[in-house]
Amino acid sequence: MLTGHGGNILKTANMLGCKPSDIIDMSSNVNPIGPMPGLLAFIKEKVDSICCLPEVDAAKARIAFAERNEILDKLVIAGNGTTEFIYSIPRVLKIKKALIFGPTYADYADACIMNNIPHQYLTAGETDDFKHDINSINDSVNDFDAVFICNPNNPTGNLVPAVELEKICRYNHDKLFIIDESYLQFVNSASNESMVNRGIDNIIVLNSMSKIFRIPGLRIGFMISSAGIIEKFRLAAMPWTMNVLAQAAVIYLMEQKDEVDLFIDQTRAFIHIEKEKFLKRFKALDKIKLFPGQATFILAKLYGGLSADFICKHLLQERVLIRNCANFVGLSDQFIRFSLQAGDVNDNFAEKLTAIIKKL
Repeated sequence: MLTGHGGNILKTANMLGCKPSDIIDMSSNVNPIGPMPGLLAFIKEKVDSICCLPEVDAAKARIAFAERNEILDKLVIAGNGTTEFIYSIPRVLKIKKALIFGPTYADYADACIMNNIPHQYLTAGETDDFKHDINSINDSVNDFDAVFICNPNNPTGNLVPAVELEKICRYNHDKLFIIDESYLQFVNSASNESMVNRGIDNIIVLNSMSKIFRIPGLRIGFMISSAGIIEKFRLAAMPWTMNVLAQAAVIYLMEQKDEVDLFIDQTRAFIHIEKEKFLKRFKALDKIKLFPGQATFILAKLYGGLSADFICKHLLQERVLIRNCANFVGLSDQFIRFSLQAGDVNDNFAEKLTAIIKKL
């Protein structure tokens, strides 16, 4: 199991001898303005429901999600976050060898390792701003039966356009493509860039509510695929993988169509403004380069003798937590990632980071 995820607030607070609320967490990639208004109050009203078992297969939540996204419910399965599916896909579908678009989230590789499945990375380089050469991908996938793609990608924020992904998936119809869209709702053109409802049988799409609604502790994830693949997972699924509060939250959110649409629009607008401020602020500094991407986080490279370890340690003294990207395959100790928060927090963080960079 990977232990280098962002957002390890409890461990950090214990190390610093402070309360978790004293730490500014810019390592966890969740909505900077969330949770959605009214959601937490609704969950509090439902807390007594934990005295009963949840619906065994989360059918009502699954159907609500399917209807809201105009998907046939037989093409969807609900789970304990997308992590449940990432780790079960290699086992349930008996994958023999996987290719992973990198640098990216380490759980795809960890899932292969846990299931004793060989894997390799197709790593995009910094000279290309970590964007993959789509024209060369068809040759790269020949020796694999499954391909993992995070889109938009963590930690680079890059998005492979759906029109290009569709061509790759259709051309390589004998390969399985697992496309993780956990961060797609942060993209302005999300509905056009999703691989859901494209009528392609050899793809799996992962959808997370943790990021956009800032509720990672509820562990809500969905998998969308062909009827045949979904049936295999239903036969292999454990009961009660989605808890009762998570199921209630899904149904509530799916019923709040106008409110959710407005909330997501506000989120995207906020992220755009805050990213522009960061880009302008650090443009004149020659010891850091930002790769803004299309999600709620920013990847940055350090120069002039600066290291991620140095920056992270100095920020921790200020009780600010960011992501050291040294353990991402394809990156190094020169890379950090920070996630956007409320406006004042971003401004304060930018001042602290600038001061640390200028010290050296």
